[in-house]
Amino acid sequence: MYEKLVSYAAKQLDLNPDDITPSSTFESLGIDSLDIVEMIMDLETELGVELEMEDQKISNFQELADFIDSKVN
Repeated sequence: MYEKLVSYAAKQLDLNPDDITPSSTFESLGIDSLDIVEMIMDLETELGVELEMEDQKISNFQELADFIDSKVN
């Protein structure tokens, strides 16, 4: 899932995939809350799952990948 997130961010948000690490925070990469919402909505559609994130404390790519993995599996 981590690789899928990096690929998505690189393509949709015009980021260099080499700049994204598991501990990269969204803020450090210039990803705002609207970008995150759009990414989650796209992933929900692609994966066929609902990703309720209201109570989640997710600040980096690895945490998001782990969260999505927990919902998919």
